[in-house]
Amino acid sequence: MLVQRSLVLPRALQKAGSKAHFSTATTSLSSYKLVIVGGGAGGCATAAKFSSKLGKGQVAVIEPSTMHYYQPMWTLVGGGMKKLNNSGKPMSEVLPKKADWIKQKVVSFDPDNNFVTTEDGNQIGYEFLVVALGLQLNYSQVKGLPEAFETPGVGSNYSPLYVQKTFESLKNFKEGNAIFTFPASPVKCAGAPQKIMYISEEYLRKNGKRSNANIIYNTSLPVLFGIKKYADALWKVVEERNINVNLRRNLIEVKPDTREAVFQNLDEPEETFTYEYEMLHVTPPMSTPDVLKSCKALTDDSGFLNVNKETLQHTQYPNVFGIGDCTNVPTAKTAAAVAAQTGILRKNLSLTMNGSSPTALYDGYTSCPLVTGYSKCILAEFDMNGNPLETFPFDQGKERRTMFHMKKDVMPALYWQLMLRGFWEGPKIPRKIMHLGLSR
Repeated sequence: MLVQRSLVLPRALQKAGSKAHFSTATTSLSSYKLVIVGGGAGGCATAAKFSSKLGKGQVAVIEPSTMHYYQPMWTLVGGGMKKLNNSGKPMSEVLPKKADWIKQKVVSFDPDNNFVTTEDGNQIGYEFLVVALGLQLNYSQVKGLPEAFETPGVGSNYSPLYVQKTFESLKNFKEGNAIFTFPASPVKCAGAPQKIMYISEEYLRKNGKRSNANIIYNTSLPVLFGIKKYADALWKVVEERNINVNLRRNLIEVKPDTREAVFQNLDEPEETFTYEYEMLHVTPPMSTPDVLKSCKALTDDSGFLNVNKETLQHTQYPNVFGIGDCTNVPTAKTAAAVAAQTGILRKNLSLTMNGSSPTALYDGYTSCPLVTGYSKCILAEFDMNGNPLETFPFDQGKERRTMFHMKKDVMPALYWQLMLRGFWEGPKIPRKIMHLGLSR
């Protein structure tokens, strides 16, 4: 239920001499102390922390979806290790009871006047705003791709609409090219496009089909993985398994009638390569949602929320913070990064609400469990400068069964039971304990 409140400049920011271009005129709006746009991992965790602190009627989450998915599980769904219904829960069960759920889509931001407008035409005012919109999937940017999903052999682990087609394609594979793609855009979990490739290779091997399969990884990137330590380990894996890796190749068209995929050479844009496929796993181009991209006051030139990379506070509007994939923080976009950011956001937003300046600094911690089959995983952990930031006191650049079971069995429970409830802020404390208090 919306709370009617006069919207004025927060005293904390009046005191700080804000440069945020606030309107100080009293306006009659349906408003909240804190509005969170987005009900993904970052939005849920932030709502849990602040609705408990601020009380009922003070926090609103604006989110149109009725289901909340643990998206990292879709790698396992695509490999046949989990079911799609294992990965989702109703949004009503994961949002905190003390927060108001506005089941609407935001259609515009007005940071100068401290409100957002929803699809039904309502204006929702705020004293503080957290943008947690994540990324949108732009499948339609690849010519012929939407139509190709209606045909056999084409799947994508990034959408609940298409993830089950991945395992279906694996089971039905006979012979030919199995192609896996990485687009020319930022993506959620940069390791996921190749995780399903390793799983697929092992599946085909175990089912006597590997000798008939040519496995190809076409990536737009100039490297196999962005962190050298783990890239070196992955190159060994692809060489041992006879997987063909082509760098700087970007999927631009799918021809379902002839089962062909067309790739552009990003170093020689006029050059294209056409492959026939028996199986095609597509990672779509991604961007921030259109509503955020269209608000130039909040975003950088690439359409990402423009925040201080260490404090997560907006660079122009001090009562606006961001969390997760929609921000321009230069680290990999994963659920692990969101977990680490929740602690930083909790401290800095609380300080700002109380009239102080942010002091907590995000080191860019993120993690990518690089599943390399049905029983092994390389647990990559690193900071925003590309330096390994590993939790365990052993070399995590090696394939390990223990790390696979952590990914498959431990992390989902941690996500549902702790992270979404605001109790998990990343492994910083466990890391210190395991490394005997030494700086990591």
